[in-house]
Amino acid sequence: MQLVRLAKFGMVGCTGIGIDFSVTWLCKEKLKWNKYVANSTGFSFAVVNNYLLNRYYTFQNNDPGISLQFLKFLLISMIGLALSTGLLFLIQKNTRLNFYISKAIVIGLVFIWNYSINSLFTFHY
Repeated sequence: MQLVRLAKFGMVGCTGIGIDFSVTWLCKEKLKWNKYVANSTGFSFAVVNNYLLNRYYTFQNNDPGISLQFLKFLLISMIGLALSTGLLFLIQKNTRLNFYISKAIVIGLVFIWNYSINSLFTFHY
C-alpha cells in the first residue's frame, strides 16, 4: 500500500512539476522576472495543485479540518521551497549546469522530503 501511495504522490508531483516549470518559464523567460522569484512563483502554484490532488487522490483523506491540514501542507511546502531555492542556488553557484537541469535535480531531492513529512505529519500515514 505504501508503494501505491508513493507512486500516486509521484504522479501528483509530475502534474506539479508541469505547473511549476510552466509558471517558472513564463515568469523568467517572458516576464523577465528574477530566476529565484520565478522559481518561487512556479513552486507556489504547484503547491495548491499538489495539496488538492494529494488530499483526495493520493491519501484519500477526508479530514474535516481542511484549513489546518492545508496550513500543515503549506508549512512543509515552504520548508521544501527553502530547501529547493537553497539547493538551486548552491548548484548554480558551484556548477555550470543549465538552470532547468539544476531545477530538475532539486525537485527530485525535495520530493523525498515532501513525501516523507506529508505522510507522517499532514495526512497521518
